[in-house]
Amino acid sequence: MDLETADLKILGRITSASNATLLCELGDTGERAVYKPVRGEVPLWDFPDGTLAGREVASYRVSEALGWGLIPETVLRDGPLGTGMVQRWVDEPDAEDGPDLVDLFPLDGVPEGYLKVFTGYVEDEDAPDGIAEVALAHADDPRLRRLAVLDVIINNADRKGGHVLLGPDGRVQGVDHGICLHSAPKLRTVLWGWAGRLVPDELLADLEAFRAAPPDLAGLITDEEQAALVERAAELIDLGAMPLPTPSRPIPWPPF
Repeated sequence: MDLETADLKILGRITSASNATLLCELGDTGERAVYKPVRGEVPLWDFPDGTLAGREVASYRVSEALGWGLIPETVLRDGPLGTGMVQRWVDEPDAEDGPDLVDLFPLDGVPEGYLKVFTGYVEDEDAPDGIAEVALAHADDPRLRRLAVLDVIINNADRKGGHVLLGPDGRVQGVDHGICLHSAPKLRTVLWGWAGRLVPDELLADLEAFRAAPPDLAGLITDEEQAALVERAAELIDLGAMPLPTPSRPIPWPPF
C-alpha cells in the first residue's frame, strides 16, 4: 500500500524508543508501518529541533540513490499527530539457533566468521566475582559491510546493534536514522570490525556514481549538510578504506 496516502491507524507506542515511535496499520491491509511525528521528537543539543524525521527520509533516499536498498521505504507526510516520518515495518523471521548479526559473546567464544569490536564487562551471577568479560562482535557479512559503508556516508551517530534487522527475504535492513547527516563528524557505530580495511571495488563504483549525481535532499537537510554528504563520499573513495574510530565516543551507548 502507498505510504504517502494510506490511512494510519495507531496500534500502540514502541516504548523502547527515546522519541515518540508509533506502530501503525496501513488502512485495512494488515501491513504495518512506523510513524514518528515531529512533535514527539526529543530535543538534542547538536541537532536542530524538528529535523529528525527529515533526516530519516534523507538517509533512505541516499540508500536508494546508491542502489543498496538498506533502509525500508521512508516518507515524510501528515499523520494523526501531525507531520512525521512513516517507514515500512520490517517483519523479522522467527529466531533461529545461532547468534544475531551483532551480538555479545563470552570473551573466548566469539564465533568463526565474526569480527570483534570491543571487550567489556557484564554482571553474571555464575561468574566467580559476579562479573564476566564479554566481546561485542558482528558478522563478517557483505550485507552488513555495505551497511557499515552507508553509515560512514550518512555520518550515522547512532548505529546500535538493535538497529540492524534481518528481513524474511534475507535482506539486511537498517532503521533509526534520525541523527544522521550532520555536517560535523558524528560517526558512532557498533560496526567497526572493518576499520582500516579496503572498501570493495563494487561499493567504490557505486560511491563514484553517487558523487557524480547525488540525490536532491532540499527541505530535508541543509545545503551545508548536503555538501558534507558528497564530501564524505569523495573522501571515502579517495581513501579506499574504512575509517578508524576516533578516541571520543566512537560507539553509541548502550550498544543495543
